[in-house]
Amino acid sequence: MVNHTIDIYYFPLSPPSRCALLLIRALGLKHNIKIINIPAGEQMAPEFLKINPLHTIPAINDDGFILYDSHAIIKYLANQYGKDDSLCPKDPKKEAIVNQRLFFDATYLFPRFADFAGPTIFTGRSPSDESRKKLAEALQHIDNFLKNQQWIAGANMTIADFSIISSISTIDALGEFDLTTYGNVWQWYQRAKDAMSSFGYDEVNQTGATAFGEAFKSKLK
Repeated sequence: MVNHTIDIYYFPLSPPSRCALLLIRALGLKHNIKIINIPAGEQMAPEFLKINPLHTIPAINDDGFILYDSHAIIKYLANQYGKDDSLCPKDPKKEAIVNQRLFFDATYLFPRFADFAGPTIFTGRSPSDESRKKLAEALQHIDNFLKNQQWIAGANMTIADFSIISSISTIDALGEFDLTTYGNVWQWYQRAKDAMSSFGYDEVNQTGATAFGEAFKSKLK
């Protein structure tokens, strides 16, 4: 058990923020949540830019060790504080699959989600047909990942599931995609929510995802 407290710089509507906090809760780490109000521009405040010059969230301060980018954060936390290597395998091939799924989220799924929802959130414009098509393609890729396996990166739940569920739950909350049409994704989604419930899935992730969905829908009206 870690005796010190980890600071996490966080905004509830941010899927990457929720991913990092959910893993912190899963690992049972003492933590202090520092809300960075993105709509108010607090990510551009000089004191936060000292933490993360890229002005993105989440970021953590682990007893003086500062790290940003949710994918880097969850991999570090699992390696540093996991009771074993189940969440972040040390076997090179298993680790490579986990990394591939994290990179998929970072460079493919989340950017496509942002391209779809961002214009509505920030300008009130309806999502484009092209952005809808591209996000649907990303969902199909995840469905393919899950063929004949229970979890995003294999037979066991890993940090890849934490990363991708924060995006999937927010996509679901938009009300624009019927996830039941992606049978493997839907079954995994229910399985992951149940597995993560014991460390506060609803409080940490679902509440923020729902709030994002409500903000999106309000801008469409």
